[in-house]
Amino acid sequence: MELWHNPKCSKSRTAKSILDQRGVEYVKRRYLEDPPDVETLDRVLVWLGKEPWEIVRMGEDRAKELRLGDRAHDRAEWLSLLVANPILIERPILVAGEGRAVVGRPPEAVESLL
Repeated sequence: MELWHNPKCSKSRTAKSILDQRGVEYVKRRYLEDPPDVETLDRVLVWLGKEPWEIVRMGEDRAKELRLGDRAHDRAEWLSLLVANPILIERPILVAGEGRAVVGRPPEAVESLL
């Protein structure tokens, strides 16, 4: 398992705590410092059953600067935008592989993969 984690985010810290308390082995990926590439993000989105614009943190200043609310829903463009601006990716995301992933909002949603 891999946890896309931002230690400054309380929801992300809670998800990490759930994994730690349950003794789950996982890799912690600080996705702001180590963002996914387009291929990885695309695959995880398929596993989530979501489109790129569905996991965007629209309240971020960067989303406003990029005028994301006015953009057409072009999957390739949004994938590139998220990879270039990982702060926009909703967090945390727990990736279990084999077609399984979940956005940890609420953080207890990570338990669905355990």
